[in-house]
Amino acid sequence: MKRLTVDHLAGTVLALFALAVLWETRKIPFGTLAEPGPGALPALLAIVLFVCSAAVMAGGFGSERVTTLSFGEWRHGVAILAMCAFAALAIERLGYRITIFAMLFFLVAVMEKRGWRAALIFAGGFALGTYFLFNTLLHVPLPQGPFGF
Repeated sequence: MKRLTVDHLAGTVLALFALAVLWETRKIPFGTLAEPGPGALPALLAIVLFVCSAAVMAGGFGSERVTTLSFGEWRHGVAILAMCAFAALAIERLGYRITIFAMLFFLVAVMEKRGWRAALIFAGGFALGTYFLFNTLLHVPLPQGPFGF
């Protein structure tokens, strides 16, 4: 355990995640190279992640040891995880634009302490811009929320 480096640990976790995704994609039709099915992209991404995680592990001998680390940014990690849970629960009820705006406004204004104007501009621009890109230009249906907003 004393020789375990951060890169080795991260590479191992990512490799295990990639293997879990590959295991689960066996339930989804893969299709063919000419006509890929819904399981082709997750499987391809899992293979790429596995290769990248192996590269991280192979080059990780010079990184810091896991035992020497301290996680001083744990509040930010918890806030981001809480915002992800909020998004998962709220996006269908509040809609994409309101949910993304609320998440980013909280993270920028409260967690990063950038001021409410900067948070308002960033969160509003990002929520409206990504909605325009995906919903209008790319025709990806996003949840509307109350009042069609």
